[in-house]
Amino acid sequence: MIKRLIKITAVILLTVVLIGLGGFSFVYFSSRPPLTIDPAVLAGDGSTLNYCDLPELDGSGKMAVDIPKGNTPGCGYTHFPLPILAQCTEPLPVGADDIRGLWIGRTGNIGHVERVEQCGTRTVVTASGIIHDSGPNSTGGFNSNDTEGSVLFPIGDQEYCPRTSAGMFWNDGVLDFRILGWGPVVVKRYMDGEQMVWEYLDGSVTRMDRLCQLPEEHKEPRPRGRRLAFFAE
Repeated sequence: MIKRLIKITAVILLTVVLIGLGGFSFVYFSSRPPLTIDPAVLAGDGSTLNYCDLPELDGSGKMAVDIPKGNTPGCGYTHFPLPILAQCTEPLPVGADDIRGLWIGRTGNIGHVERVEQCGTRTVVTASGIIHDSGPNSTGGFNSNDTEGSVLFPIGDQEYCPRTSAGMFWNDGVLDFRILGWGPVVVKRYMDGEQMVWEYLDGSVTRMDRLCQLPEEHKEPRPRGRRLAFFAE
């Protein structure tokens, strides 16, 4: 009986280890998502714009589905890019709140700066080197398909950061981020008076104020991640 229990325990542990290794390999070593963002968006300088001057969403310009999907180049952009939805004027859907603009954390994650774009049912969040784009577009699926940006380790000149995928859905004025588009809600964003509130899965809450101009220190994102030197010479 004891030998049988030991054998069962060993099988369970081996299964857990194999699942863990498989998940780690997929997250860090699977092929990176194709870069579908308009190259001109990455090449441009988004730090020069007035983010208090927002376009009218009156349907006079492009629809969300007409614009290429944005995603993170590699493990992060090198400078703050231009807005992805600058030419989009599709009205917001019923149940959505207008959280567009540039925001800075005043409580919680103090000093964190992010840009939120909206057009129709599409939302793009750009911050800390990463671009998360969810919604109808001309080059990809509905969910975001990019990387998290935090480099765990480099091998030679190649940096390895985790892949991510999430869908953003409006729920009575609250923007829910769901893992893979159908999983649990990991992030919520919503307006509370003049502030945008950012709730994270770990229970942290960040209250953010509006900015018109990108602060100088956020033009180039600071490197993120542990960068473990497993293969140092």
